[in-house]
Amino acid sequence: MTARKQPPPVHKRLTSGRLCYTTTHGAQLCGNSLELLAQLPANSVDLFVTSPPFPLLRKKAYGNEDQEDYVEWLGQFAKLAHDALKPTGSLVIDIGGAYQKQRPVRSLHQYRALIAFVDRFEYELAEEFYWYNSSKLPSPTEWVNKRKIRAKDAVNTVWWLSKTDEPKADVTKVRVPYSESMRKLLENPTRYYTPKDRPSEHKIGKGFGTDNGGALPSNLLVMPNSHSNDAYHRMFKKLGMTGHPARFPVSLPKFFIEMLTDPGDLVVDFFAGSNTTGRAAEDLGRKWLSFELDIKYSALSAIRFMNGMTQPEAEEAITRIEKGTPLKISATDQSGGLW
Repeated sequence: MTARKQPPPVHKRLTSGRLCYTTTHGAQLCGNSLELLAQLPANSVDLFVTSPPFPLLRKKAYGNEDQEDYVEWLGQFAKLAHDALKPTGSLVIDIGGAYQKQRPVRSLHQYRALIAFVDRFEYELAEEFYWYNSSKLPSPTEWVNKRKIRAKDAVNTVWWLSKTDEPKADVTKVRVPYSESMRKLLENPTRYYTPKDRPSEHKIGKGFGTDNGGALPSNLLVMPNSHSNDAYHRMFKKLGMTGHPARFPVSLPKFFIEMLTDPGDLVVDFFAGSNTTGRAAEDLGRKWLSFELDIKYSALSAIRFMNGMTQPEAEEAITRIEKGTPLKISATDQSGGLW
């Protein structure tokens, strides 16, 4: 019997964009994400995890959209992502908040985007999450620091959207450590706990005294974004450069990749920035694709996948990518840890 020929990797089927580098499991491409998304095969992606530029009042170096046009702009990507998703797939999108221009009144852009995703692009809202960044600096300065009439903005909305009512998901994969009181209960359930009905009429039985290896997580994700001295940042200091200014912590995509995919599934980030999603997917054994419009950020993101690289080697690798020579990063080059 003739062996069935395996299809080429997804990135080799994309005719748009420039290949920047490949790793054991994935590929980074520089190009227009709308063009790249349109070329993804239908029903091919298990999970999109991304964080689009926010509609801030002050223009950022990495580009951001005006608030009035934000929903229409973002909807283009949402529609194409929906076409590429498997029926069991999900779109997880991190959207931060913003204030209206010269007013201490919040914009509703992230909520309008959510409603558009559901009403116009046929997504289902599987669940809303809130990412609490305890290390976030007080902002906006005018309303928080100067006039002190608003609290610090420290929570981002993270929408978990799906193509069907029952996307692939297993929350037991992302259990969190038990609280101190729960650990005491597990040590001696009969001493600390008596099964009973609560005032809410929810019944709590003996099963609550079973050690499941951790508690089920809530939809409030407490993840500081303050890793300023890890290997990734140390290399930038050596180079005298700065990476992408808007990075979420690797623990954020890692949480959703673990919960919503299995090893070998395909994860895609179409606003890759520093390619945090690709790094998390690589370490978890998922296939991945990352799209980034800016060639500088695309090249710099390769540093996430290099282990023990010297400064001259890093400079040479970045230059090669920027000049159009793709880099192949072998498994031995990779750190094996979350940078």
